[in-house]
Amino acid sequence: MMNKTPYIVCFGEVLWDVFPEGTKAGGAPFNVAYHVHKTGTGVKMLSRIGNDELGRKLTDQIENWGITADYIQIDHEHSTSTVIANIDEDNEATYEIINHVAWDYIDFLPEHEKLVSEADAFVYGSLSARNPKTRKTLLKLLEFSKLNIFDVNFRPPFIEVDLIKELLHKADIVKMNKAEMRRIMEFLDKEYVSEDESAAFIMNHFEIKEIILTKGSKGARYFAGNSNYSFPAVPIQIADTVGSGDSFLSGFISKRIQEKSPEEIMNEATALGAFITSKQGACPDYTYEEFQQFKSQNL
Repeated sequence: MMNKTPYIVCFGEVLWDVFPEGTKAGGAPFNVAYHVHKTGTGVKMLSRIGNDELGRKLTDQIENWGITADYIQIDHEHSTSTVIANIDEDNEATYEIINHVAWDYIDFLPEHEKLVSEADAFVYGSLSARNPKTRKTLLKLLEFSKLNIFDVNFRPPFIEVDLIKELLHKADIVKMNKAEMRRIMEFLDKEYVSEDESAAFIMNHFEIKEIILTKGSKGARYFAGNSNYSFPAVPIQIADTVGSGDSFLSGFISKRIQEKSPEEIMNEATALGAFITSKQGACPDYTYEEFQQFKSQNL
């Protein structure tokens, strides 16, 4: 029997980020898919776009990047998503996210069971589950996956405590930043004392195997079972922080599904996150060789 090619499934929003200087393809799970693809790992994006010009342009863009659009559904009632991105003086982004767009209505299809059950990992966030239709599809898909990776990614006002708790319960690995860790502790009516205590409490409460904690310029932590690891940030000149967490997660996933050592996994994650933060936009054009060169010069 031939070994199948490893691949991951990213579930949720694909959209156009509207910046002052122009529009760019984005959405957290799609950003993850883009960078996972760049590492040479197979990826399938499961989403939904409108039957409109913006949707067709998005499909063209995705296929031009070499990512299959076979699992991106066409919606004849709801439009392709756009998000207004505002960048402040610290290069931090805030987003105005329009409700009731195509990815709020992702259908569960019979072929999804095989797609997800044979994947090496299934990546999801909480934003795409803000409306009942896509939420129902997501919860069904989570039953088939062998490795569920939850990218917390809180986007006000779409933060529903009970939903977050349910999605945490379904997760094997969770990526969060420090602010999100504090919020989760708040949701559990627990006082935040330290990273270590919070990580241990969250892992125990939700039966999570691994937590990745991103801390921007202060680096990242990786909690796996009873072990934990700290990694410094790679010093770079920041262009913007759009998609930096998504690219970090992509680096993590590409090595994690190969069951590499924690050091190798996190070195790839911190380096890829820094590399993308040094460039403009969430999905800049680059080759894996360029990234490897950056990594060898900076780690």
